[in-house]
Amino acid sequence: MRMRTLLAASTLLAVAACAGSSDPSSTKPTFGGGPAPTVAADELAAAKQAAGIEDCPAAGAGAPAPGDDALPDVTLDCLGGGNPVNLAGLTGTPTVINLWASWCKPCRTELPLLARAHEELGDEVRVIGIDFKDTAPDDAIELARFSGVTYPQLSDPDQKTARSLGVVALPQTVFVDGQGTIVATERKEFRSYADLTAAIERHLGVAP
Repeated sequence: MRMRTLLAASTLLAVAACAGSSDPSSTKPTFGGGPAPTVAADELAAAKQAAGIEDCPAAGAGAPAPGDDALPDVTLDCLGGGNPVNLAGLTGTPTVINLWASWCKPCRTELPLLARAHEELGDEVRVIGIDFKDTAPDDAIELARFSGVTYPQLSDPDQKTARSLGVVALPQTVFVDGQGTIVATERKEFRSYADLTAAIERHLGVAP
């Protein structure tokens, strides 16, 4: 119980710290700034389509991985509309899961790198984003568009994955093997494509 309390407290502190790096040009509320204006579902869907963001993946054919390191049995909505995704069903293909938010400034450096990895390694590695604790899904879709991101995006405004994925700060990247087992978590910002692909090779055995 004490560990869970400490983890929850550290998550709030770290995420709040990252929130202070939000884009000053944005006029929309970010974390700690109150509720965001409601955006109609059809507007989000249109923005997603205009950005070229791919549909969220269907669950894999295999059974969820066993053990404590398996992806959690947590279902998230697809950002901008689409079928919800149960993380435990993401089997069959090695997967890179990146947790980010529109208010997280370091995430802006990473997103184009992940977009490039999706373009160049997409046949061997699946890339999925989780927009975490974000009150502005339209800002998230716009940032994805600006960053060239087209890989699927899930939405976790209520922090359903905070404990199960051990979210301490953003950005965070989780590396998952083809059986759905978490093999590594990098709690840092990747600042170059070489660093990102080195981590993918190290954790998933896929070289650029």
